Amino acid sequence: MRHSNCFGNAMETTKNFRDPDLVKKIVGKLRENKRPIRIMEVCGTHTMAIGKWGLRKMLPESIELISGPGCPVCVTPASFIDALMAIESATVCVFGDLMRVPGSSGTLEDARSRGHDVRIVYSPMQALEIAKERETVFSAIGFETTIPGIAHTIETARKQGIDNFSALTSLKAIPLALNALLTSDEVRIDGFILPGHVCAVLGMEPFRFLPERFAVGGVITGFEPLDILCSIQRLIETRDAPEIANNYARVVSDNGNPHARAMIDHVLEPAEALWRGLGVIQDSGYVLRKEYQPFDAAIRYGIAITGTKENPGCRCGDVLKGIIKPDHCGLFATACTPANPIGPCMVSSEGSCAAYYRYERSYLPQAGEGVNGL
Repeated sequence: MRHSNCFGNAMETTKNFRDPDLVKKIVGKLRENKRPIRIMEVCGTHTMAIGKWGLRKMLPESIELISGPGCPVCVTPASFIDALMAIESATVCVFGDLMRVPGSSGTLEDARSRGHDVRIVYSPMQALEIAKERETVFSAIGFETTIPGIAHTIETARKQGIDNFSALTSLKAIPLALNALLTSDEVRIDGFILPGHVCAVLGMEPFRFLPERFAVGGVITGFEPLDILCSIQRLIETRDAPEIANNYARVVSDNGNPHARAMIDHVLEPAEALWRGLGVIQDSGYVLRKEYQPFDAAIRYGIAITGTKENPGCRCGDVLKGIIKPDHCGLFATACTPANPIGPCMVSSEGSCAAYYRYERSYLPQAGEGVNGL
């Protein structure tokens, strides 16, 4: 499939997207920019890619990249972890990153060491298989990328009559989070690098409110160096006439995936959601529709997920809002490291703090540590 990029070339292989000569050309063009612009890369995978390829260091001071709330583990509140830890009468299945996210009284890893049956799974269907033998709760977190698969699993449990299965949901909608950021006065955002994975499901339409309501543009972007650099250039060129553009057409169609959206709508309905850092946002989450409530772990176990007191020194919430960069947190790379994470932004493989720690900090190895402190 052809990919239209800022040079008008046909980009068909990974090698093309990493072509050093093309990177030099676009970086040279970006360095001509003198007008300050703040661009938020919404997706944690973009933050990791920007760090991995050293893109931030290539840009002039006039172009500032800030991280956003696009890491599902990071925006999951501590109270959700507390709720999972409170379920002692069932097997609790989680994605791996969630094991080390701190709740108010420890982590799920700690709970497992005390004898709780907490297991890492790689898909919700794996949790459903476990439920055929024992009472099982699946920790359903994520954005529109993973929500269709979770909805399909719940639908499958209903069709197959697997009553031992339930899901504790903390499912969130990215567009509403961006609306909340732009409604707030806490941070200035001049453009968005929009998440390619989410947009593969949603398409372009849910993001058109950005230029229409806030005069802020967005570019749907892939994860290779030229994907990101060309999208930054497009945001600069269209700043005074903002638009929503698709710079990831080899994967994302303008209309997204209607079948995936239909599965979401069939099983789930919008509801308010609690986001770490952003607070409660109306209609920014998904809960099970009435006919699927027998599979709702919150109802089954009488769980209420409310606000939780976070570690006062951790500024993960401010990082998720783009107010500060990870290395501006006093705990970053001192008390808070991947080996001893204080907040979820250092735990998750998509977390901004983890990305900065791995790729973007000035660092001299200390005694007993390996290269880059890992």
